[in-house]
Amino acid sequence: MSIQLPWLPFDPHAPFPPVESALREPEGLLAAGGDLSVPRLLNAYGHGIFPWFSEGEPILWWSPDPRMVLRTNGLHLPARFRRQLRHSRWILRADSAFDAVVAACATITRPGQRGTWITPDMQAAYREMHRQGHAHSVEAFDGERLVGGIYGVAIGRMFFGESMFSAESGASKTALAGLARFLQDQGWPLIDAQVESPHLRSLGAESIPREDFIRTVAEQTHRPEPPGSWRERFGECPVRDLSERD
Repeated sequence: MSIQLPWLPFDPHAPFPPVESALREPEGLLAAGGDLSVPRLLNAYGHGIFPWFSEGEPILWWSPDPRMVLRTNGLHLPARFRRQLRHSRWILRADSAFDAVVAACATITRPGQRGTWITPDMQAAYREMHRQGHAHSVEAFDGERLVGGIYGVAIGRMFFGESMFSAESGASKTALAGLARFLQDQGWPLIDAQVESPHLRSLGAESIPREDFIRTVAEQTHRPEPPGSWRERFGECPVRDLSERD
């Protein structure tokens, strides 16, 4: 039996279908079509919807139920990993290598995964989101070498995680920890992690009902973001400092 999905109109400001109408199989598939313009993406994330599709497919839009989230005060770093951080020379920065983080996330080999959903069009879309101040990254550096990072979309005081990568063991986890600390310190309660991941669950992520997630998104996206650029507000954080934080 074929799936009949709503097809989005050309207007990037047109409303999405209600998230409650998303399919149960595959879980959360809501609509197809449209484009990856900045207005469309802001419209989507602001309503708890994100794009996820492979090369050769139409743009597919998702809003799964339940939703995987990470509370910024709930990240769990294993004791052994914290001990490793105490001796690390890595430095964390924000928005200093956004394009490189996106490119690395698109090309890194992941166990059990063929290809990538971060297509050239997706990369171009998030680079433009970053240029306009809506997408950000946190990077881990060993000297001047980029060893890991995470990127996503920020609206108001809500962060929507998109992808992360490691070129060295533990680097993506370190970048996530730095992001969580930064957001917690500035009053952002939640990181959207989109879909179930055993790795993220081991770090403290949890699944919540979509209804609760959408309510939180509505609240947080209407809160003003603190002034100043992410790069300036984040500064430079030696990762050994993360070993001292819960």
